Amino acid sequence: MERVDKTVNKAVNQAVSDLGGYIRTQRGNAQISLRQLAKRAGVSNPYLSQVERGLRKPSAEILQQIAKALRISAEALYVQAGILERREGGPVVDAILADPDLNERQKQVLLDIYGSFRREQGGPAAADGAPEGTTSTTADAAKPQTEE
Repeated sequence: MERVDKTVNKAVNQAVSDLGGYIRTQRGNAQISLRQLAKRAGVSNPYLSQVERGLRKPSAEILQQIAKALRISAEALYVQAGILERREGGPVVDAILADPDLNERQKQVLLDIYGSFRREQGGPAAADGAPEGTTSTTADAAKPQTEE
């Protein structure tokens, strides 16, 4: 049992480290400092530093704040954190999720419309209205908690 616990702990620590590296990379791509991101996300500078170094695992709410500050999909951070499973989206879904000019609500509406078009044409799409490869849990979790 102890060996299983060590294996699980190692996997969790690796996921947290990968998440921090992903956030650091996205921050670099956005060309903003750690201090700027912390301020925009509403978290402390030391806390964000610990997240990036893999010492802390942020909650889904904090991940959403970080995603909004970085202007990336909260879903991408949820996947990195292991909260959601990676979706099989295809190029259209990927393009919608990657568009920095759309907010999370707009992205979800476009994905819902795309999924309905796919169903009309007989293409594979989830029966619950979510885009191909998603589940209602994934689609619901990707929706923003606040309106912009």
